[in-house]
Amino acid sequence: MTDGSTGFLFSTPEMKGIFSLPSQLRAMARFEWALSCALEKHRLAATGSGAVLQQLLDTDFVDIISLQSQAVDAGNIAIPFVHQLTAIVRALNENAARTIHLGATSQDVLDTALVLQMRDAFAILNSELKRLESALATQVRLHADTVLTGRTWLQPGPPTTLGLKFAGTLAALRRHRNRIQAVAQRALVLEFGGAVGTLSALGESGADVSHEVAQLLELRDPELPWHTQRDNLVEIATVLALLIGTLGKLAKDIALLMQAEVGEASEPVGEGRGGSSTMPQKHNPVGCAAVLACATRVPGLVATMLSAMPQEHERGLGFWQAEWETLPEIFRLASAALARSIEIAEGLEVDEAQMRANLDARLGLTQAEAVSVALAHKLGRTEAHELLRNAARRAVEARKHIATILQGMPEVTAHLDAQEIDKLLEPRNYLGSARSFIDRVLESREGDEHGRE
Repeated sequence: MTDGSTGFLFSTPEMKGIFSLPSQLRAMARFEWALSCALEKHRLAATGSGAVLQQLLDTDFVDIISLQSQAVDAGNIAIPFVHQLTAIVRALNENAARTIHLGATSQDVLDTALVLQMRDAFAILNSELKRLESALATQVRLHADTVLTGRTWLQPGPPTTLGLKFAGTLAALRRHRNRIQAVAQRALVLEFGGAVGTLSALGESGADVSHEVAQLLELRDPELPWHTQRDNLVEIATVLALLIGTLGKLAKDIALLMQAEVGEASEPVGEGRGGSSTMPQKHNPVGCAAVLACATRVPGLVATMLSAMPQEHERGLGFWQAEWETLPEIFRLASAALARSIEIAEGLEVDEAQMRANLDARLGLTQAEAVSVALAHKLGRTEAHELLRNAARRAVEARKHIATILQGMPEVTAHLDAQEIDKLLEPRNYLGSARSFIDRVLESREGDEHGRE
């Protein structure tokens, strides 16, 4: 829950506002307004009914304390909401009050309100994603040739570039943006089915009324009501979890690079940021911690959404209710993770000298593969690999640079002279297709940006 003592860390003010109770009530009022307008158009409600409800769209007419109290007994907030709305409208126009909520059920107003809230939430996420992509693209360009130690199983491997590391995240974010756009297209649809999804209370006019409500709310009219078919909502939860997982991977990499023993990159430094209550020297990766906390929490929330899918018959018992807090919380976590990731990407501090120092401190061992590959053409892969394993072991034991060891091995110098060995042991000479991969990602992103224009 984001209303607790630390809730502000795991959302943003904008996203908290979208999924606040007042925002939900406004979305519910919009559904009832659109329904009254549609009923009026099809002569199922008195003339002027829609106009009466329109007066209430921008006013806070709900007694929230009373609503919350009554909702405990009613099982949801829709029932007391409709009661209060009807009472207000009756005071304005008796005829309009008679057809409020006609044909609808509580789930229709609550699910459609959720869809309207999600539409606003997606707009925020898309804006945040665009900003993060821009910040990462800048870092990719700045550090396309910034060499650092590649690491596998948390151990030093051959060199890579910081630009390539960020390009991987940038490419993943673009895939997530495409996923979000696709799932939004499927999920931003009206929910309107009445008691059991037949709209029987509206007779033969049900489908026409539904179409009109969807148009007024600028939502797609679904093929049929989806009271207990929750796949679209679960897909949203899953897609957002994938996004948060990618942001968690970025945060973990930055936090590891930020360790004092590594010192190659850092979150932005600011007054009071990342301090310790006891250790004055510390600069903690607080942004990374927040993102990783979001990434740790979200799988369990997605599991709740998945667990709630087998809903009973035409209207679920308990499973539907389990979604109410869960899906908004996933949106809040996604927004928080994006916000913290933007701070990190835009203010990232990079120490290229330390990256080189860390490479050099490895006595050339990170380049062992380069020499092995060169010798493999002369000796065969297996023999070359064993030669370099032996050379690496001797370099570590003697605390000598591997170049010195290799230059003292006749089986190596028979095929490689000192100059060739030194060239192979220069990290910048063993980056393979890193720059080509970076260019592909940047060109693909720029093409995508032009396409969206």
